Amino acid sequence: MPGSYFDVDGTLVRTNLVHPTLYYLANQANPYLSAKKLGRALLMAPRMMVAEMVDRRTFNELLFSTFEGISHDRLEVLADDCFETVIKKALHPHARDFVQRCVDLGHDVVIISGALDFLMTRLAQYLGAHHVIANRLEIKDNHATGRLLRPVVAGPEKARLIREHARGQGHDLEECFAYSDSYSDVPMLSVVGHPACVNPDARLRQLAKAYSWPVVDLT
Repeated sequence: MPGSYFDVDGTLVRTNLVHPTLYYLANQANPYLSAKKLGRALLMAPRMMVAEMVDRRTFNELLFSTFEGISHDRLEVLADDCFETVIKKALHPHARDFVQRCVDLGHDVVIISGALDFLMTRLAQYLGAHHVIANRLEIKDNHATGRLLRPVVAGPEKARLIREHARGQGHDLEECFAYSDSYSDVPMLSVVGHPACVNPDARLRQLAKAYSWPVVDLT
């Protein structure tokens, strides 16, 4: 059985990591806490913008540090609404059908994303995917510390995690598929025998042309 590994942001959905984060920050227990969280995120925005251009892992760590102090109960309570109002509404029109086609072909479908696991689990259930590889918040005393548990799912680390997952599931990487929209995911695409570019950015589209990788448009 081959594995099919799907990036999420830009590939399956129009949103990115920032949108669900803003939803959480804006929906704290009271308006004061929401304003405080959003204000802190605004102050951090310049650092995040630089990190996003330089190092995706650092960007993820900075972004999710804004979850510090949010209770585990609230993370879960808001997850369904966040999925419905932010993520589900942003799905590309043919994303669900495309994932389902892979399921129907007997593939082991895996969501691999820098987003948080409790949101990606809901996306996987909706799409019919079998596994999730995503970032996890550290929780102590029932509250998020603002730190991510290792490994941080970002950039080249995705390739290592795919290799590890495939080995654990007994998949031959040469028979596996990977899908992404971003040039930053070239390591993830290169680790499998069947890479494909979905709604690719300009640099990835150029690379796809050079290597004769398939290009898929889910919009």
